[in-house]
Amino acid sequence: MAKKRKRYRIIIIVLVFTAYFFLAARPVPREVVLVPKWINSLSSSLISSSSLESSSPEQLTISTEQTNQDKLLPFSLGTNFGYFDLSGQLIINITKTNDIYLSPNIWTEYDSLPSRLEIKDLSNETVTTIDNPGGYPVLLDDRFFVLGSEQNTLSEIGKDGSLLWKYDFGAPLTCIDVKAGLVLTGSVDGMIEVFNSAGERIFHFVPDGSRYGVILGCALSNDGSRIGIISGIDQQRFLLFERSGVMPGDYRVIYHEYLDDGFRRVVRILFVDDDRHIVFERAGGISGYNIRNRNSFFIPLDGVIHAIEDSGSQGYLFLVTAPVNPASSLDRNFIGIRFPQNRWLSFPRTAYRDAVFLSAPFKSTDVFIGRYFTQLFIGGGQVLMSFELEER
Repeated sequence: MAKKRKRYRIIIIVLVFTAYFFLAARPVPREVVLVPKWINSLSSSLISSSSLESSSPEQLTISTEQTNQDKLLPFSLGTNFGYFDLSGQLIINITKTNDIYLSPNIWTEYDSLPSRLEIKDLSNETVTTIDNPGGYPVLLDDRFFVLGSEQNTLSEIGKDGSLLWKYDFGAPLTCIDVKAGLVLTGSVDGMIEVFNSAGERIFHFVPDGSRYGVILGCALSNDGSRIGIISGIDQQRFLLFERSGVMPGDYRVIYHEYLDDGFRRVVRILFVDDDRHIVFERAGGISGYNIRNRNSFFIPLDGVIHAIEDSGSQGYLFLVTAPVNPASSLDRNFIGIRFPQNRWLSFPRTAYRDAVFLSAPFKSTDVFIGRYFTQLFIGGGQVLMSFELEER
């Protein structure tokens, strides 16, 4: 009898250990190392915007024999803006004199009350001219839009400068995103709206449950099948929509979460990691949702998010934070995050503190951060630097 009880205890211990092993054990993550690649000063080959008209193309663009122009990245840092290639060469480097709007392939510089907008490409050639725009440029997904001066109208402009469509909103817009031929907007009155390429409204939604229903952030996935928004003040919520039918406007809410202490300003929200994750600012850190595993997560951070890269590929996201009570206005922290990979459980309020695998202080008022696959770019002051991400 004693032997039988002992055998049962051994079997129970083995079963408990086996269950623990499969449910709680996690593989040891590989170490991520940032290997320096290059460093470049923005003061080299600097071109002032006032001299653009008289500058020759050779002064503005490096020839293809000298540089790899397969991929150019836009940057805005301090008093400079422009584009650089993956080898660190500055293809366009201009001193700011007015407001700018940069996108991956087109850009424009404009004043506070623009009477004319010139949209330029990466060779500094004017591709579209918009006379008397009546508002401000929005350049997204290689499309040209004008946001009205009162922020309650949106117009799309063709490449020949003609008006393609215009829509009047019931309240000022707070956010715009453009992907996959769709336009997503959010407004002060708490409404989100989706338009097709012809400017026809195909979806609209007004979230409930908040004292003030303002939309503070909105994002479209790259294929247009999902929408993420931050809505409301007192209480604030994150909502994720997914296309549920064959029609482009058939969206339904698949997840929502109350965010406790929210913001009273525009909030960063974006799809990253090839649309596998959506991440957004949250009081005390950054939150997100794993779309593949249907899990939410919260990663606490010291300070507020100052800049964030929009790739988040390979399960890593990099950002820059500013301390809440800094000893100096120049204090910044460079942060690396590894997305949590919990496949079975979802704990929205669980703080994944071990997700931060890199934290490095540096000093700069203005910062830039960008990424292209395994190549990471960060800038401060008048300096741009590049690192290669390696797993060991």
